[in-house]
Amino acid sequence: MSRGPLDIVIPRGETVASFETYGEAQKAVDLLAQADFPVKQVSIVGDGLKSVERVTGKLSYGRAAGAGALSGAWLGLFFGLLLVIINPASDLVFVGAAILIGAAFGMMFTIVSYSLNRRRRDFTSVMQVIATSYTVLVAPDLANRARNVLNGGTSE
Repeated sequence: MSRGPLDIVIPRGETVASFETYGEAQKAVDLLAQADFPVKQVSIVGDGLKSVERVTGKLSYGRAAGAGALSGAWLGLFFGLLLVIINPASDLVFVGAAILIGAAFGMMFTIVSYSLNRRRRDFTSVMQVIATSYTVLVAPDLANRARNVLNGGTSE
């Protein structure tokens, strides 16, 4: 059975190194790449996935309004520039108006949403999925060569 580009398969291979952080695993792959190792045969696999939510602050009407206005202004800028591209005769005043209208609608919708959810969530946060460890896998026929490179030996 053939696999398409959207089929996700857990990579197979031999473990040549394990690390606590993704940065360390990435450095190991960089070291392999510098030694002219065929990096298409290398995978970094995260194990022990954890969901981490970092609280970034208290949410208030002011912060909600500011965030809504900012995201709405970006959307307004996009549509305003799109209008200028489609109709070059239009003035840049339209871009400014689109930014202001976008900011106003963004602020309004965010304040209404915050009002409805106020007692359930009064803080802002950033959600991440991180692994507790990272394993560098290599095709079995290249594993010894990879270990030599990572242990400071030669690449051959």
